[in-house]
Amino acid sequence: MKIHTTNYYNTFIEVAEDCPAQTSEVPLAKSDKKSVAEMQFALVADHPYQFTSDDVLFQVYADRNGLTLADYEEARAQFFAKGQPCFRASPLTKKYGFGLHADEHGKIALYGRETEDYQRFLQNEKVKKVKAMRTAK
Repeated sequence: MKIHTTNYYNTFIEVAEDCPAQTSEVPLAKSDKKSVAEMQFALVADHPYQFTSDDVLFQVYADRNGLTLADYEEARAQFFAKGQPCFRASPLTKKYGFGLHADEHGKIALYGRETEDYQRFLQNEKVKKVKAMRTAK
């Protein structure tokens, strides 16, 4: 079985061109159930450079589907048996004004578009840059 990945290495995902947020915004709860954006933000913002994109996307999937730790190995293999949307399609990079850096190990961290760090990544020629996907066509 082929395993797909969403991981990037030494790459910076820039905020989408049509992102409405001029500065980064923390996703806020709109109901009792946490949104994908809230869950992704909590994992990445609270643990910079500790998880890969695959780790975060699978953990959000597992939490939303009530998986137990015993189910993780098989569920993860099934989850990545087909391609999954990467962080270029995340609400954090499309709607909430965050850029995302993946280091040489694929570990990720968030940077608000208004920060000096965000600008440093844009200027760093050693880091590959890709834009988040646009919301509108």
